[in-house]
Amino acid sequence: MTNLATARSILETLVAFDTTSSRSNLALIEWVEDYLAQHGVASTRVPDETGKKANLFATCGPQVEGGVILSGHSDVVPVDGQAWSSDPWTVREADGKLFARGTSDMKGFIALALAYVPRFVVGTKPVHLAISYDEEVGCKGAGAMIERMAKGIPAPRLAIVGEPSLMRIITGHKGSSNYEVTIRGHEAHSSLVNHGISANMVAVRLMGELLEIAQQLEKSADPDNGFDPPQATLTIGKMEGGTAANILAGHARFVFDLRCPPGIDPEAVLAPFRESCARVDAEMKARFAETGVELERLASTPPMTAAGSEDAVAFVRKLTGENTPPAQVAYAAEGGQFQQAGFPTVICGPGSIEQAHQPDEWIALSQLEAGARFMERLAAELT
Repeated sequence: MTNLATARSILETLVAFDTTSSRSNLALIEWVEDYLAQHGVASTRVPDETGKKANLFATCGPQVEGGVILSGHSDVVPVDGQAWSSDPWTVREADGKLFARGTSDMKGFIALALAYVPRFVVGTKPVHLAISYDEEVGCKGAGAMIERMAKGIPAPRLAIVGEPSLMRIITGHKGSSNYEVTIRGHEAHSSLVNHGISANMVAVRLMGELLEIAQQLEKSADPDNGFDPPQATLTIGKMEGGTAANILAGHARFVFDLRCPPGIDPEAVLAPFRESCARVDAEMKARFAETGVELERLASTPPMTAAGSEDAVAFVRKLTGENTPPAQVAYAAEGGQFQQAGFPTVICGPGSIEQAHQPDEWIALSQLEAGARFMERLAAELT
C-alpha cells in the first residue's frame, strides 16, 4: 500500500470518530496512540480538566534539535441542521472529491502526517506530531500541549499548522476572542413596564452598541494589511431570551466574536462596551437588586504574524514547490499560540477553507495527492 493509499485509509478511520467539539475526542486519540506504538513511537497525552478530552504529541525520529512540528486539531464543527447528501461520518468519493465532516478541516492533514510516520522514524531529524482538541471553539486545548512541548522537546526548526490553505504558505492570521453577555431581568406583565425590566430590551440596547463598534472598525480599516476583510470584525453569533410575548423577559444571553489583525488589541476595542455594560448593570440594580449584566470572555486566540518566519517560509517552499508570496488569512488558528511559545510558524495544508464547516464538506483528491508529495519531500529533507 502506498503512503497516499494509507493516508486515505487513515482519513476514513479518523472521520468515523465523531469528534464534534461538544463531544469527547478520546476514541480518536487512543487510536492514534495505538497506531504510533505499532511504529515504535511513544506519545504523550495532555488531558483537559475533565479527563474527557486530550491533546497528544509525539516525536518520530531522534531526540535532536532542528526537527519540524506538524500540528492539527482533532475536533470538528457540528453537522446539526445541515443538509448533507450522505453520512457525514463516512467518506464518500465522487467527482474527484472526498466528502465527509473533517476531510478538509483538518483530518486530511493529520491522516497524511500519520501515513508518513514509517518514513519519519528513520530520519536524522525528528518530526514532532501535535494533535489538539477544542480548536473550533476558541483554540482552548492546544495551549497546555504547546507549553509542554516548549519545555520538553529539542528545539525544532519550525512548526507547520496544517489548516486548509490549498498548500499555500500562510504567515499571518487574525486573533479571535469570544464573549458572552448574560442579562438578568425582572419579570412582570408586559403591560406594566414600570414593574419590571425586560432582559431582552437590555440585550437589544447592548447589541446595538456592538453594531456601532463593528461599523467603526470597518471605517478605520487598513486596506493594505493583507487580510480579507482588512478590518477587525465583530459579529453576534447566538442570542436567546424570554419566555413569552406578554412577559417582560427575565433572562437574555448573546455570544459575539471579535477578530482582530495583529496590532489591534481586542480589549481596547471593547473598552467602551465594557463601560456600557457596567453602567447598565448599575442602572438595573438600582431598580431591582437581583438584576444585572455580566460580560465574560470565553476564549482568546492570539494572532500570528510574519515576524521571524523567513527561514520557515524558505524551508516549506522546498516542500510545496511553490514560489508565490506568502498570504494572510482572516480566520484564527493555533499558529499564533505556537509562535508565542517561540516556534517559527507557518500554516500550510491540503484542502480549502471555503469547504470547511459546510454541509457536504470535501477535499479534492488532487489536494490529498499534493499533501502526500509535501510529506514525501519533508521525509527526504529530514533524512
